[in-house]
Amino acid sequence: MTAEQIRQPLQQVFAAEQQERIKTLHTGTPQSVIDNMLNQRVLLQPAAAGASHLQRQYRRPLLILSTLVVLVLLVACANVAGLLMAQAEARARELALRVSIGAGRGRLLQLLLIESLMIAVAAAGLGLLFAEWGAPAVTGLLRVPADPVRMVLHTGWRDFAFSLALALAVSVLFGLIPALRASAADPIQALKGIRATQTRRPAMNTLLAAQAAFSVLVLFIAGLFAATFQKLSNLPLGFSPEHVLVLNTSAATRQDWAQAAGRLREQPGVVSATAAGWPLLSQNHWTAAVRVPGRADDNRKSPYFLGVSPGFFDTMRIGMISGRDFRPGDEAPRLDEAGQVVAGTGIVNEMFARVYFHGANATGQVVHMLQGKDKRVPVEIIGVVRDTAYGDLREPLRPTVFVPIGSRDNAALLVRTASDPLAQAPGLRRALQGASSGLRVRNIEVQENFVRWHLVRERLLASLSAFFALIALVLAAIGLYGTLNSSVTLQRREIGIRITLGAQTGEVVKSVTGSAAWMLTLGGAAGLLAGIASSRLIEKLLFNVKGTDPASLAAPILILAATAAAAGLPPALRASRIDPAETLRSE
Repeated sequence: MTAEQIRQPLQQVFAAEQQERIKTLHTGTPQSVIDNMLNQRVLLQPAAAGASHLQRQYRRPLLILSTLVVLVLLVACANVAGLLMAQAEARARELALRVSIGAGRGRLLQLLLIESLMIAVAAAGLGLLFAEWGAPAVTGLLRVPADPVRMVLHTGWRDFAFSLALALAVSVLFGLIPALRASAADPIQALKGIRATQTRRPAMNTLLAAQAAFSVLVLFIAGLFAATFQKLSNLPLGFSPEHVLVLNTSAATRQDWAQAAGRLREQPGVVSATAAGWPLLSQNHWTAAVRVPGRADDNRKSPYFLGVSPGFFDTMRIGMISGRDFRPGDEAPRLDEAGQVVAGTGIVNEMFARVYFHGANATGQVVHMLQGKDKRVPVEIIGVVRDTAYGDLREPLRPTVFVPIGSRDNAALLVRTASDPLAQAPGLRRALQGASSGLRVRNIEVQENFVRWHLVRERLLASLSAFFALIALVLAAIGLYGTLNSSVTLQRREIGIRITLGAQTGEVVKSVTGSAAWMLTLGGAAGLLAGIASSRLIEKLLFNVKGTDPASLAAPILILAATAAAAGLPPALRASRIDPAETLRSE
């Protein structure tokens, strides 16, 4: 059977199940929620590539990083092509001598291409050695203490064959033009020392512009990723994750959680302890529609809910604006076993007060939490706290209601310690063994890890793109230096004559660097335009950053300009210090 033949009956069953689920929803369910349920589709994926969350999460970032690698490779190839042209000019007499003793153009092409291939194969070999060290380092960026990532990273014949094929391809593509130009030189003029520098400059200038464009493009994308990582890293959380230990546990009743939290508070080095349905930023969610009595229903997004025990806000360092914390006697809003409404209490965040009460003090107000098909459970708001991140760093702040934790199978015990929380983990685990017969500790981690998990992808993109941008910048600087240095060498006689005729230092420097500066300007502008266009393709990976921001536009241009100035300064100084008498005498 084809994949579509399998999918169709599954889709029919799934659609029927969704229709049944819609019938059980309460009458106030937003139409957008119903439409989303109706529009869901069954998706089949081939198992050959494996079913991995990492694949789904990093498919697009790896594609972008691969594109950056290609751009860096193009910078390197343009660099080498330019240097090969300069080398061919320096070897003009040698090549002319080979022609004069019988070498044909084909033999010269063969010689130059083999030399280019030797460079490429040697570089590919060094790249494979670097990959043996670099691949585990990159994988390490994906790893956090509680979530190890293991990949098969051994270099095999496929990697070697790919590197060899790539070396052959770039040798032919970027070594052929310099070889053709060198083999086509007039041997008589070369032996007389006449160099065709004017015919070489357009090709060299084109390569300089290409290097500048690719470098600016890589710098632009790297800047966007670095800015995204910086903004997410400095995003206000609304709580303090430092020195908080998370013990994911299993138990049965509400009393189990209260007893366990009380036992933890008695341990030395523990500042406070509490329980919650799950830790903040754990990507768990619980939503329920809320209605304000006396107001018409609307289709706004349902607020988040989270069950917590007394002391949660103190443990997580969440500021209380008004009202009070939960007490042991507070009830959670719910339906009992008979389906009857049990009123409860709740504490809301600032966003909830702004959305549902237009910024007025929500303490003492009552809202209805919709449960079942048409049940409205009263929730008395006993306090308002500061806004905090809930499930995902990238998600905008959303109205949140904290309610007393009820009986549940799994929850998290949150412990704030005075020192390193992991150092106290074994003692806290032992202390819980006698707290309740039904309580089991499943795993232990620190709250800061939940923050790190949300930054893993951004850290990877920022680190690797910055590394590639640095490589591209260094290559472009080497290419510019080599081109200008070769230009000064080839124009020594012309520069000497200019100085003899009264040319000033500024005029000499301008004659050497003017053409290259113009090409860098054109290439930088082209790279910037390409970066603005490409930013639309990666906007889903960005956070509060746009490709049209002034800082995003200015940074790559300024970095390239500074690099070009540093690379062009030595050849410019060398040109300005040429002794005309010595130069003309040697010529």
